[in-house]
Amino acid sequence: MPLELIPVPCLADNYAWLVHDAATDTTIVIDAPEAAPILHELFARDWKLSHILITHHHADHIQGVPMLEAATGARLYGAGADAHRLPALTEGVEAGDVLPIGMQQVKVIGVPGHTLGHLAYYFEHAGLVFTGDSLMGWGCGRLFEGTPAQMLDSLKRLAALPGDTQICSGHEYTLANGRFALSLEPGKPELVARMKSAQTLQMEGRPTLPVPLSLECATNPFLRAASPALAAAVGMKGADELAVFTELRARKDRF
Repeated sequence: MPLELIPVPCLADNYAWLVHDAATDTTIVIDAPEAAPILHELFARDWKLSHILITHHHADHIQGVPMLEAATGARLYGAGADAHRLPALTEGVEAGDVLPIGMQQVKVIGVPGHTLGHLAYYFEHAGLVFTGDSLMGWGCGRLFEGTPAQMLDSLKRLAALPGDTQICSGHEYTLANGRFALSLEPGKPELVARMKSAQTLQMEGRPTLPVPLSLECATNPFLRAASPALAAAVGMKGADELAVFTELRARKDRF
């Protein structure tokens, strides 16, 4: 029986992600920007929340945790190394851990860059990965704590997953990220087509996420830093991948 996946809009542009395994009546939420919208979705579906998985410590991903815990008694998982700046964890986890939740074996992937303790959660059998503010729709997160080299390594780790893996990131930033991508390579057919699709979804009031990893690999400039064509487009012909990635991230910060 397939998992049910529900993106829950929170705050101005965040997502919490509800995952329901009907076979075991297990419900998981990844990140908790605010409690009320999540509780509303749980009540509407008569789902009992059992697990909360946190990608990183920023307030817009954890500030709903205390109310959710109080209302549901769910178990809380996050980076053990960041326990001092997270709500009290039921269990601290680290890269390489595997969490048996319901019928799923959830793999914990370390993705430092946006923050040093950032984690992603990979539901391998369901083909879902929850990336928080590391790999985002058509972009990647700002480097608040990590280095370009760390973020590039993190993105390459995620890009190595199967191409049909669905990317579930923490914000609805796709259109803004797409405008940046098109500023680098105006008229590139794959980018133009993705922008048209994303604009249609937004006009219809639908999320632009999740999105298959294969589309990210084909269109996301931060996953294409090794592309000679992209390097040439930013005036860095012959530069190495890390140098191009560093320039891309700096340009996006100013965009």
